[in-house]
Amino acid sequence: MPELAPNANYLYYDYISIKHEECLDSNINTYSHLLPSNNISKITNSKVQIKKSQIVKIRALQRIGPHNKNILSIIFGSLLGDGYAEQRNKGTRINFYQEGSHTSYLLWLHNYLAELGYCSSQIPLINTRLGQKGIVRKIIRFRTWTYTSFNWVHELWYINGKKKVPSNIGDFLTPLALAIWIMDDGGKVSSGFKFSTNSFSYSDCLLLVKVLYDNFNLKASVQSAGKENQYIIYIWKESMPLLREIVLPYVHPSMKYKLEL
Repeated sequence: MPELAPNANYLYYDYISIKHEECLDSNINTYSHLLPSNNISKITNSKVQIKKSQIVKIRALQRIGPHNKNILSIIFGSLLGDGYAEQRNKGTRINFYQEGSHTSYLLWLHNYLAELGYCSSQIPLINTRLGQKGIVRKIIRFRTWTYTSFNWVHELWYINGKKKVPSNIGDFLTPLALAIWIMDDGGKVSSGFKFSTNSFSYSDCLLLVKVLYDNFNLKASVQSAGKENQYIIYIWKESMPLLREIVLPYVHPSMKYKLEL
């Protein structure tokens, strides 16, 4: 059995019985200021002493999990938006992407993951690319290290190379994941809210609408995005107060405008 990598020592507590969602890193309090909110699941100290200086880059085949539920919430929330999982060197890495106008949000996300040893500490740079109709777009992106323990994430999300909503998405759509999805790919529309789910099928969108109701009691519907076989998910006006209550504690200050009245 391979040795547990220092930068994979955060446990997904639903899979392993740990009181108060304990993790193996006794220095997690060092990073508490980076958490999106104090409402994120409490992580407490344990007997295993692992210092930040011990977190080093390790070959993908030696990086194993399981991973903390907050990490998985961030990954699944991003994959519902513009994020994507990429197979590489027998492992999988997660790519995060945003328009340049959302730089502060992505830098916050990068800082959080870098401090926990999931990606390089090098600050992502803003790049430009030529978009449709010759419009120059500013983008910023970064990616995690490659993990064999992320392979199951790729297997869940991709069929024949095409991203698809996993049938068990309800197990991973936490309040934090919902907040990440909103920040990554959502926007206010009139008195409601929409998710730009254009790349997902109609059945995928129906599944997400069901999970939004089952997990959070949020009422939503699938609507046409204005193009053939493209759809958005619309959160009803009557569910907006509940949506704000659920996700605002996790939303980065630069993204709170998406939920303003």
